[in-house]
Amino acid sequence: MAEQDKVRSDKKTFLGIKANGPVFVTSLIIIASLVVTTIVVGKPMEEWFTKTQNLVADHVGWIFILLVNALLMFAIFLGFGRFKKIRIGGPDAKPEFTRIGWFSMLFSAGMGIGLLFWSVAEPIFHFNNNPFLSDSENTVMAAKQAMGVTFLHWGIHAWALYAIVGVALAFFTFNKKLPLTIRSIFYPIFGEKIYGPIGDIIDIVSVTATLFGLATSLGLGVQQVNAGLAYLFDIEISSTVQVILIVVITFFATLSLMLGIDKGIKMLSEWNMRVAIFLLLFMLVVGPTLFLFKSFVQNIGHYVYEFFELSFWTNSYKGIGQKANWQNSWTVFYWAWWISWSPFVGIFIARISRGRTIKEFILGVLLVPTLLTFLWLSVFGGSAIYQELIGNSTITDAVNDNVSTAIYHLLEQYPFTSFASVLTILLVSGFFVTSSDSGSYVVDTLTSGGRHDAPKGQKIFWASMEGTIAAVLLIGGGLTALQTASILTGLPFAIIIIIMCFSFYKSLDEYQEKELHKELIGKEDSDDTTAEEAA
Repeated sequence: MAEQDKVRSDKKTFLGIKANGPVFVTSLIIIASLVVTTIVVGKPMEEWFTKTQNLVADHVGWIFILLVNALLMFAIFLGFGRFKKIRIGGPDAKPEFTRIGWFSMLFSAGMGIGLLFWSVAEPIFHFNNNPFLSDSENTVMAAKQAMGVTFLHWGIHAWALYAIVGVALAFFTFNKKLPLTIRSIFYPIFGEKIYGPIGDIIDIVSVTATLFGLATSLGLGVQQVNAGLAYLFDIEISSTVQVILIVVITFFATLSLMLGIDKGIKMLSEWNMRVAIFLLLFMLVVGPTLFLFKSFVQNIGHYVYEFFELSFWTNSYKGIGQKANWQNSWTVFYWAWWISWSPFVGIFIARISRGRTIKEFILGVLLVPTLLTFLWLSVFGGSAIYQELIGNSTITDAVNDNVSTAIYHLLEQYPFTSFASVLTILLVSGFFVTSSDSGSYVVDTLTSGGRHDAPKGQKIFWASMEGTIAAVLLIGGGLTALQTASILTGLPFAIIIIIMCFSFYKSLDEYQEKELHKELIGKEDSDDTTAEEAA
């Protein structure tokens, strides 16, 4: 790809703004259509969201399951196969960020809000009801299965998705000198056609997937902030309060976005990590410490032991039973959510990963965040299950009443409740801000043809749009609407990911052959020089 083609893509403008018109306008129309329809139709949209989610999940859930497992295998191949020594940015490229800064931004962008929301509630849900157990089985097995299923949903499969999209984008951006957009990965297949309608369609799907995936996380986050304020200050839990919170937090996200990656997103991500680690250690100390350490080890062992069965389970033999819809609401939703998040997280971690080898990238993205996630789930989810094992059903009651309050009712069982609750609210808000500002950065990059100098007004626009989508979906259908949006946008991007892997492999193969050819020529030139000197 010639440098002039990169410049041609980066310099696109539309009606005086620095944007790719077809991507900007079409994405906006799709998003506005759903927002307006949800507002106009009102209450019946909730029923539509529920039916749509079940319809899609019933028919294509197995595709999501097969895809995430295939991507995990492909990620392992990249990290340990013949391409592992290729360096993002070229042989002489140096990392732009320290490993601590890099890991902090990875974790803040990749999990953040969702992990805080579900780390207590999900293990309790699975402890009380999951399709792997009969109602007569004992509580010890229920606890093990609860943590195993939760690990499946938040573990290495999710990070494999991010790793594949991220490393492909990083390679095409820094090694092939193409714009930082999803369409660039398809250059080996479509060539110059990526600058036409084909490329526009790819980026439109990426934008809509990113926005609705983000809206899901932002919606969960604002529910949890509202629940925390209600717990501490008796503020009403309502859609009105949540919309106000979205406006306020989106404002701070916009401020962070204006400061840029170094001064805004990076600093806030590192702050989030410090608070998260402090809250984790706090819970580890005030909670059942020995039980948590022991269960962490056992949880990992159980997850590894049942890894393949859990990973490839499709509910096919219980498809008409009482728990037939369980997988639709959990595993299929998670895989679709992570897929819809992958263009956002992929572009973001690609942007911050110059100078890393493919092996370092894959191992860093797969292992470090996964282990930290497992520790977090074991501490918070484990503390909740501990209460159930000793006969305290307070957290189950809270989960059944309002899932967003679960973490606060857990903290209530241990000392310094108010202090820990304030920390939790601050942390959720911090993750909300980093998700929103980095998401706005990514969407603005996609809609402007990969350029990084888009005006501040465009960034503010997309940050506002993310908040608007989250608010409308919350009002129009709550958690079900958020889940449905993720599944609907995850499906078309899943197809894009499949094609993307073939294109990426093809380009890596060609790149490695060229690099080997350069080395051979260099060696021959060196040998000729040595022979001449000797003569």
